[in-house]
Amino acid sequence: MSKIKPGLSFLSISAIAAALILFSCRASTQPSLQEQQAPRAYLGFDRNIFPGNNALPILRRTFAFSGYWLSPPPTEKTNTWLGQRELLRSQGFGFLLLYRGPESREMNNEAAAIEKGTHGAADAASAAKKEGFPAQAIIFLDIEEGGRLPSTYHSYLRAWAKGLAEAGYRPGAYCSGMPVKEEPGVTITTAEDIRAHVPSQDFVFFVYNDACPPAPGCTFPQNPPSPAQSGIPYAALWQFAQSPRRMEFSARCPAGYHTDGNCYAPGDTAHSWFLDVETANSSDPSSAAGPNN
Repeated sequence: MSKIKPGLSFLSISAIAAALILFSCRASTQPSLQEQQAPRAYLGFDRNIFPGNNALPILRRTFAFSGYWLSPPPTEKTNTWLGQRELLRSQGFGFLLLYRGPESREMNNEAAAIEKGTHGAADAASAAKKEGFPAQAIIFLDIEEGGRLPSTYHSYLRAWAKGLAEAGYRPGAYCSGMPVKEEPGVTITTAEDIRAHVPSQDFVFFVYNDACPPAPGCTFPQNPPSPAQSGIPYAALWQFAQSPRRMEFSARCPAGYHTDGNCYAPGDTAHSWFLDVETANSSDPSSAAGPNN
């Protein structure tokens, strides 16, 4: 016997049912609130030597941004990146501006450190302007040393930050996000040490941690991990793979590194351009591409 209430036709009930089904389908395809709120991360690469014009279309298939040295990179006497900004920009790359930092042994006292930091900032800003990078772009100082830095290095960093700000640029630091044991129960990362000595708003942090875990190894995920997964929650970038790999840290990484110990992009079938790989909260982490990128 029919249970349909008076006043409701079979057609009207069918229409209601169809609407409910349609609503259910739409709701199931909508991203969850958590998915909507999760910030997107972007893959980038850096290397000491410019890979060449022919490499850029291949690398662009995988990477949103490229490292760009404003000084000779570590161990190099020349800089092959200078003059390449417009070429990279035309390919759609964002930028990660890098400047080589000093070694601690180069600064014997605070006065020397301040002088060196002031000079370094002026040199980095001058190079950025010559290359056409806009004001307020972030320049990351490459700090290769890990663990706690000496007081002279912090004097250098304060002078570096002050000098860049006066020249119209913003300071960043490429530094270790890997804990170093100082004594039983006490560890320190270089990022934490820097943050404790300078106002946190003065530096944008680009950390390296190639230990697996948390690093995923030489991989190129479509949904890259957040820089915060490096172990440094305030990091804006995370370098999670280095070339050549450091076996003492990456031995537990999943397969991905080439047998020669380097990391190569998926499209680099000839293994011509070994890379360091990073993830960032922005496709233009130095805010240096300009409005037309």
